[in-house]
Amino acid sequence: METPGNLFCVAAPSGTGKSSLVKALLELDSRLAVSVSHTTRKPRGQEVDGREYHFITEPEFRAMVAHGDFFEHAEVHGNLYGTSRKAIEARLTDGQDVVLEIDWQGALQIKRLFPHAVLIFILPPSWGELMQRLDRRGEDTPEVIATRMANARTEVAQARHFDFVIINSLFETALFDLKTVVHSQRLKYAAQQRNRSQVFAALGLA
Repeated sequence: METPGNLFCVAAPSGTGKSSLVKALLELDSRLAVSVSHTTRKPRGQEVDGREYHFITEPEFRAMVAHGDFFEHAEVHGNLYGTSRKAIEARLTDGQDVVLEIDWQGALQIKRLFPHAVLIFILPPSWGELMQRLDRRGEDTPEVIATRMANARTEVAQARHFDFVIINSLFETALFDLKTVVHSQRLKYAAQQRNRSQVFAALGLA
């Protein structure tokens, strides 16, 4: 599906800082819109329904799957996550750039539907640092943290399938790298041709 808007998919293991990086990026870049995913998991901390996620029940989620409401959906850490088809299509067709916080499974599914989607994987600087970050959040039991660490090894192994990899060792540096990826994608020939088709046509480049 070719659209004038760019689609960015950001994936990472829990505790890597993905949500904080995306939130900071959105505050800096007014051209980016975030697509809020649906999930069956419970809200954490200060999360608000409709802002971080649309929090719904498993029966509601499965009904949406049956109706074809999701571009992609996957089970992560025992919870279901899905990306709304209607919301993304409308924004991309309108020329907006959209960023998705998504798991690696969903990102690869999106890439098959949108070949020009840009996949970005956020890595922790080390396994030890990831463990400390999960522990500092104070939101999970030791058993849940152990499960997240085990899952992280599978998730990190998928980074090779992504277009860009950012190591979140220092937050400010990782945010700069993320901004650079977004800006660079907008300047690619194919992206400019999709987004500025009238200019290309006027210059005989259509």
